Amino acid sequence: MCSHYESVKDKETLKSHFSIDNIPDDVKEDLWPGYLGSFIRKTEDATSRELLPGSFGLIPHWATDTKIARHTYNARSETVAEKPSYRDAWRLGRRCIIPADAFYEPDWRSGKAIQTRISRADGKPMGIAGLWTGWKSPDGDILRSYTMLTINADMHPLKCLFHKPTDEKRMVVILPDDQYDDWMNAGVDDCREFLREYPADMLVAGPT
Repeated sequence: MCSHYESVKDKETLKSHFSIDNIPDDVKEDLWPGYLGSFIRKTEDATSRELLPGSFGLIPHWATDTKIARHTYNARSETVAEKPSYRDAWRLGRRCIIPADAFYEPDWRSGKAIQTRISRADGKPMGIAGLWTGWKSPDGDILRSYTMLTINADMHPLKCLFHKPTDEKRMVVILPDDQYDDWMNAGVDDCREFLREYPADMLVAGPT
């Protein structure tokens, strides 16, 4: 599971790699659940992409406050269509891309949790598959939020090294660069075709 990641720090790289023009000013670069980050979605006319601020951790419309974001930052692909927190966003096709330079996982092979930074081997940003939604506060304000989709990684050559030995191994879904629009435009029945492991030799990991 991924509870800590870095957003893309270089604005020009963010614009060029993800083909977006707008960059929000009030988002954090070092993200934990409940922090204000950013996600990419289709524009309303579906002709281009836009980057929007949002809480890291999905806040469903029925939530009474934003504290739920501390528990909804990752959505399991196996249950995303049924879990109350995610099923509406999944059914309504509210798919997004979460731009990231890296994410962090604990390496327990030494018997202690060693915080480890994982990034693309080619140095390019990651486009992590996610879901987004909007939440209306009791005061009437609208807050957008997002979550990362995860898949089982027990057999992944790299991700199987992380988390406690007794824990299931999970990894976020990192999309190939040429599939960003396909992911956001796909019908619900076709979405699971994108939920695949990212090749281990295309990632690098090292202690922070």
